Amino acid sequence: MQEENVNFRFSVPIQIKMCDLDPFAHVNNGVQCNYFDYGRSQYFEHVFGAKIDWMTLDLVLVHVDLDFKSPIKIHDNICCETAIYQFGVKSFKMVQRLICAETGQVKSICHSVLAGFDREKESSLPIKDAYREAILKFEGVKF
Repeated sequence: MQEENVNFRFSVPIQIKMCDLDPFAHVNNGVQCNYFDYGRSQYFEHVFGAKIDWMTLDLVLVHVDLDFKSPIKIHDNICCETAIYQFGVKSFKMVQRLICAETGQVKSICHSVLAGFDREKESSLPIKDAYREAILKFEGVKF
């Protein structure tokens, strides 16, 4: 999956805190996972037009992988860009990037898969039509 071919329609600024830094004065790799979580939640709230209750949302993160391209430092002005680029019946694929807002330099990339999930039965389920329609409308593409 080439991120250059993705039209990132959503971006949210990330606030870097002192406690995010590792002994090398870079943002810790594990903390970057939190940045992607924040970007993911803000994406859904924007696209669905409502605050997300993660205790009742019938989507679950089932896969994540990250590539760290360049260190993030305390004074970097970082944004998290998010897009959904592939849709299936029970899951979809998301790509996110942490980028420097001034230069556009990609600092890290996250690929993830989210799936429909029935919390009561603890089993997979198809992605709701309302989710699919909202995402397709926002992304401006057909999957």
